[in-house]
Amino acid sequence: MGPAVFVLAILGCGEADSACRQVAVADGLYRSVQACTDATATVLEKYQDLAFPVVVAQCQPAGTKASVELRPDEIDLPEPEKPARGAPRVRFADRRAGV
Repeated sequence: MGPAVFVLAILGCGEADSACRQVAVADGLYRSVQACTDATATVLEKYQDLAFPVVVAQCQPAGTKASVELRPDEIDLPEPEKPARGAPRVRFADRRAGV
């Protein structure tokens, strides 16, 4: 039996309680789960134009289908980046209030 190979399944997630569904499998094969996980952020950038509120990736053994039991509320989204200490704060004007 040869070494395990992993792929990144791309999942589109809707709103509410509907399960995410696999919409693509990214190009590329990975020799370990860690290598697959490390590539996730870079690969996901290519799939942000899909018509889903949330797009995520799931590492899985090649030849298997992604988990369809993943729900949007179970996804760990990245924390927003905090500005560096001393960095200027960006404020957006509220055009409705005439600001």
